Amino acid sequence: MTRKLFQALTVVGMPLVASPLSAQQATWIIDEAHSAAQFSVRHLMISNVKGEFTKTSGSVVWDGKDLSTAVLEATIDASSISTREPKRDAHLKSPDFLDVAKYPTLTFRSTSVEPAGKGKFKMAGDLTIHGVTRPVVFEVDGPTPVIKDPYGNQRVGASATATISRKDFGLVWNAALEAGGVVVGDAVTITLDVELILKAAGPAKG
Repeated sequence: MTRKLFQALTVVGMPLVASPLSAQQATWIIDEAHSAAQFSVRHLMISNVKGEFTKTSGSVVWDGKDLSTAVLEATIDASSISTREPKRDAHLKSPDFLDVAKYPTLTFRSTSVEPAGKGKFKMAGDLTIHGVTRPVVFEVDGPTPVIKDPYGNQRVGASATATISRKDFGLVWNAALEAGGVVVGDAVTITLDVELILKAAGPAKG
C-alpha cells in the first residue's frame, strides 16, 4: 500500500489503529456466515451461469499503525462449489475442471493496494486455482466505516470484483456447438462480498 492509500483510508473510516491493539498486530477475520464468494461464466454463448463457494476463510493483518504492512489472505474450499445443479457441480469438481481431489483449495494473497477514487481501490495479488498461480487485480468498493455489533465486536465490510481467463489457470475443458461457438465461456467474473471481524482474545459472538 502507498502513503496515498494510508491517507485515503482515514477518510473512508478504516482505522489506522485497532484500539486497544495499537502498536501491535491487528487481525481481522473473514466472517464466513456473512461473506460470499461468487462467480459468473457464459453458457452456450447466450446466458450467464452463476455459482458460489460456500466455505471461505481468511484474514487481513497489519501492525496497527502502518497500513502499508497490511496483507490479505483467503482460502476457499474447492469442494464447496455450488451452482444449484448437482450434476454440473460434480463435473466442475472433476479433473475436467477444478479437480478438487488433487487441488482442494483456491487461495488469494494480496501484494499491493492502490487508491482508485473515493471509496474505491485496486487490490493486486496472487490467485491460485487448479494448482496454477497468476497475478490478479480486484476492483474494491470500501472498506465501510468500522461499526460495533450488538455483541461488542468491531466489524468492517468490502466488495471486490475481478475477471479472469479460466484457461490461464489450466481450466481448458470445452465442447463446440454445431452452430459455432463453445459450451462454456473463457471469461469468469469473480465477486467477493466480505465482512471482517476484529479478532479478540475470546471467541466472537453473533
